[in-house]
Amino acid sequence: MNANERELGQNARVYNPDVLSCLANLSSDKVFTPPGMANVILDMLPPDIWRDPNATFLDPACKSGVFLREIARRLNTGLESVFPNRQERINHIFKHQLFGIAITELTALLSRRSLYCSKTANGKYSVCEAFDDSQGNIQFQPVEHTWLNGRCVYCGANEKNYERGDALESHAYAFIHTDKPEELLNMKFDVIIGNPPYQLSDGGFGRSATPIYHKFVQQAKKLNPRFLTMIIPSRWFGGGKGLDEFRREMLNDECIRKIVDFEDSSEVFPGVSVAGGICYFLWERDYKGPCEIVNMHGGIEAVSTRRLSEFNTFIRHGQAVPIIRKVLSRNEKRMSEQVSATKPFGLRTFARPQKRGDIILRWQNGEGPYSRKKITTGAEMIDKWKVITSYVSYDHAGNPGKDGRRRVFSKIDVLPPGTICTETYLVVGSYQNEVHARNLIAYMKTMFFRFFVAQLMYSHHITKDAYLFVPQLDMSKKWTDAMLYKRYGLTKEEIAFIESKIRPMEPSDG
Repeated sequence: MNANERELGQNARVYNPDVLSCLANLSSDKVFTPPGMANVILDMLPPDIWRDPNATFLDPACKSGVFLREIARRLNTGLESVFPNRQERINHIFKHQLFGIAITELTALLSRRSLYCSKTANGKYSVCEAFDDSQGNIQFQPVEHTWLNGRCVYCGANEKNYERGDALESHAYAFIHTDKPEELLNMKFDVIIGNPPYQLSDGGFGRSATPIYHKFVQQAKKLNPRFLTMIIPSRWFGGGKGLDEFRREMLNDECIRKIVDFEDSSEVFPGVSVAGGICYFLWERDYKGPCEIVNMHGGIEAVSTRRLSEFNTFIRHGQAVPIIRKVLSRNEKRMSEQVSATKPFGLRTFARPQKRGDIILRWQNGEGPYSRKKITTGAEMIDKWKVITSYVSYDHAGNPGKDGRRRVFSKIDVLPPGTICTETYLVVGSYQNEVHARNLIAYMKTMFFRFFVAQLMYSHHITKDAYLFVPQLDMSKKWTDAMLYKRYGLTKEEIAFIESKIRPMEPSDG
């Protein structure tokens, strides 16, 4: 017996745990929403919506059915005066107000079980008597990808990975595999809510994957609901493959009333690590104005209100904004202008030293000879002193530790003239003399430098774009945090905030 049966079905005499709080996740990118979190999100909607018999709700990515179930619970209470008869009330809510599109046949059955207390809407044990068919208002129809040049034109899925015939799940989600989502159910919705799938493997190297959660947000906006709220990865704030257009749309959308951001995804989904954290937002069609930002970590929240469009990337912490403004106001060159792209010398991670060569190749587990004539990218840096840092950050999945602080860099080192590296590393700077290189390392180890890099870290990779806010300085000096705080006129409160987010590094750390 689940929670719906306790309230909407039979009168339960014995308490049973909520089964939806005990489900194992489908995968790290298709996670079930805990009932408690679903209710926190529903609390953002106006209270009078639970008393409106005409309000309609859609979950376009049903997995467990938890959102629809909790909405039903609230409507059941709110509409008691409108429909005093309990069965009449339940029939109306389920038939006319709640709708879902499941992501798989299995989740369709699970969602119906959660909502109707039966895997079929018209089954013997269904609490709703208004349906003549088994699906009810939670639909699932198999959809095929539309392939063009080896990719799905709607979701970007790789044909080699997802052309599976009829035997296996296609992972072609109905809501985002159409140009006209309004035709799926042929009706308007007051509220669209959900926790969509986050990504699909794209057939690239290693665990390469393409985000798809943003497509659910974009499709939902096409339906022009009164309210839209979804749980999605926070990576769109400043990174993510193919998310540049979506980020611009979100940052310039004044209908976004609220964003709640968790740097540590396990605070939302216990045991699940999502690079860059998790957020949920409230988009309100009839609202235009600044956005309330709530940062959550360790049960402590920090709230700020600001416009999202001030920067080309989203700054998750309101306390960081005035610090960034102070530094950018000096109009200095940025470190992103000198940091190399990935593959600074054109060599992939798996490149290895050769038997003979006239230069040295540094790779992840050692170094050895390599031929200079084979290097066509970054050749101008070969004979300079180079400061390198690992492409992969020190912080797990790009997330802070339990104390909320980051170290940022996992390894910083100097490559002498005649030495190159694979794409395991980025070249942060190259100089004619060793002193300048050593001074850059000292600068990188300051909390000031790492704080600005951390503002643009939303994964375990640190690309050159993460250095966008870091000023280029004179490397004939050995900079310290005290010198940097004074140079940019930071207050005691701003310094304290930086040091609450960044771990100190000892001079010997590398």
